[in-house]
Amino acid sequence: MKFVRFLMKNAALANAPKHIEHFAKFSPSPLSMKQFLDFGSTNACEKTSFVFLRQELPVRLANIMKEINLLPDRLVSTPSFIILGPPGGIEGGGGGLTFKLSDPFFTEALVTIRNRHNDVVPTMDPVTNQNVQYFLDRFYMSRISIRMLINQHTLIFNGTTNPAHPNTIGSIDPQCDVSEVVRDAYESAKMLCDQYYLGSPELEIEEINANTLRQAIRIVYVPSHLYHMLFELFKNAMRATIENYEGSRSLDPIKVMVALGGEDLTIKMSDKGGGVPLRKIERLFSYMYSTAPTPQLNDKHRAPLAGFGYGLPISRLYAQYFQGDLKLYSMEGYGTDAVIYLKALSTDSIEKLPVYNKSAWRHYKVNQEADDWCVPSKEPLDMASLRATK
Repeated sequence: MKFVRFLMKNAALANAPKHIEHFAKFSPSPLSMKQFLDFGSTNACEKTSFVFLRQELPVRLANIMKEINLLPDRLVSTPSFIILGPPGGIEGGGGGLTFKLSDPFFTEALVTIRNRHNDVVPTMDPVTNQNVQYFLDRFYMSRISIRMLINQHTLIFNGTTNPAHPNTIGSIDPQCDVSEVVRDAYESAKMLCDQYYLGSPELEIEEINANTLRQAIRIVYVPSHLYHMLFELFKNAMRATIENYEGSRSLDPIKVMVALGGEDLTIKMSDKGGGVPLRKIERLFSYMYSTAPTPQLNDKHRAPLAGFGYGLPISRLYAQYFQGDLKLYSMEGYGTDAVIYLKALSTDSIEKLPVYNKSAWRHYKVNQEADDWCVPSKEPLDMASLRATK
């Protein structure tokens, strides 16, 4: 039996390029938050979900896998890419995955695919090339979207609910209390900060609801996505505040303002952690760049507060996934404002998905040309060293 499975697996892998070419001809089908919600709450049908996923998952996988072939050989041959393999596995023939509609292990297989790639982000090797940055944004966005589809199917049709959010539809909370998620993320970051620094800044929250006065701000959103963004921002703000106030008996609080308008839900987190220079702002969104020392992965006793360099770029992708954004505004010598923009309406919250086409292909093939502006050094000029060379 094992030998038969071995032969089937090798046959599927041998046909993988053919299936990738087939599915890459199709463009992904982005869903809105409202579509996710309507299906899960009123029209939930396991057969319908299966038929959609059988086509959509391979399409999303194939589109991003086509771009892997455009990366430099030195990157594709690194251990992380070799271990990673296809992000989910495309197998079988005839235009779909090998699961049959009556297969009782379909949901179980989806869970296995999802769990197999839980550690993809922290195990990626350091990269700096501009094309690689472009690819990783698209690769991780594809990963977020695939996990979203898998989570919706498994949570809805497994009958499991999150005790912290009992009214969720899959992973979506139709009445997501934004300030509650802010407090949850703060408490988790505070626990880590207290572990490392034996102290942490306090939290101050202010809500402004332009639509209805004196009513808590609630939106249709994925609490785990929002939590991830806020947790990363709180960790950064706490570390900056602690280190900027080193030796001081009191710490300025971290202030969070939540504002709901007609189109946007905006969350602004402000700290007095000393800020960062303007030239470093965009660098903070580069993968593997961090202002903190790289933590040791074998430390099982406590989670790292910072240092991997993927927290901010991945958080920005979570915000952008449903057409929002994450921006940093810093005043060096004072502090930083981190602003999360989300869509207020579920009809406007539509998946942002990478698609493989000629535009994407050209992005990898364009050679870097000389800039038509004089570009200064990325590091501050050392006048003493400059005079010594003359």
